Amino acid sequence: MKKTALYSAVLFALPFVAFAQALQPVKNLIVAIGQILNMLIPLLIASAIVVFFWGLVKYIWSGGSEEGREQGKHVMIAGLVALFVMVSVWGIVALAQGALGVQGNAPFSVPQVPQAAY
Repeated sequence: MKKTALYSAVLFALPFVAFAQALQPVKNLIVAIGQILNMLIPLLIASAIVVFFWGLVKYIWSGGSEEGREQGKHVMIAGLVALFVMVSVWGIVALAQGALGVQGNAPFSVPQVPQAAY
C-alpha cells in the first residue's frame, strides 16, 4: 500500500518537474529559507545562553542538595556544549567562505536550460 502511494505521488509530481523551466519560484524559496535560518541562528545562540544561566540558577538554588547541584551542573554543561557547537560551526562556515572566496550575501545566477527559438 505504501509503495502504491509513493508511486502515485511521484507520477502526479512529474508534470511539475516537466514545467520547472522557470526556476524563479525555487530561487525565491531558497532565499526565503536562508533568511529564516539567518534569523534563527542568533535565537538559538541566545537560547543556549539562557539554558546555561538556568542551570546556574538551579545550581545556586539547590539548597545544598546534591541532586539539585548535579542537575544544575548537567544543565550548565548542556548549555555550554550547545553554545560551543553552534559558535564553532558558525566559525567553520565563515572560515570556509573566506578560504573559497564566497560571500554570504553575494548574488548568484541560477543555471537555465537552453530553449529552442520557434
